[in-house]
Amino acid sequence: MDLKEAKQQFIQSWGVLGSQWGINRTMAQVHALLLVASQPLSTDEIMEQLSISRGNANMNIRELMSWELVQKVIVPGDRKEYFCAEKDIWKVSMRIMYERKKRELDPMVKVLSTINHLEGDKKDPEIKAFTETVENIRKFAGQADKMMDTMIKAEENWFWGSFLKLFK
Repeated sequence: MDLKEAKQQFIQSWGVLGSQWGINRTMAQVHALLLVASQPLSTDEIMEQLSISRGNANMNIRELMSWELVQKVIVPGDRKEYFCAEKDIWKVSMRIMYERKKRELDPMVKVLSTINHLEGDKKDPEIKAFTETVENIRKFAGQADKMMDTMIKAEENWFWGSFLKLFK
């Protein structure tokens, strides 16, 4: 398999994976293209390589920038905008987890926090099932929040530990 074919297969697979994460397939494909690119790409290059419109490319690039997975790069002497992706897969996964939590888990936790006590007989099967389900989701959300905080702290501790080693 040559490099062009391998890249195309990777981009298509990343697009499918992205749609399973709950993001749009084209956004994931733009991310994949920038992830494996050896140098920053312009919007025109992204459009050409993925056969997408300018509007589609711009919208997905901006969304990837809002997720902090893609950055704008200035190329001296060129007026075009260029973009590159974060290459550290740990940072990529942390950003995706953070964004998913912010967009999906946090709103659900907010709704669940407004559901305090239900009126009625606690032994009623409907009330009992509802209450147990809500409580299980609250527990899961709490565990997910703790896990993410632990992973972020682990990354911070690794960074500071590595940084301090430079001065020993």
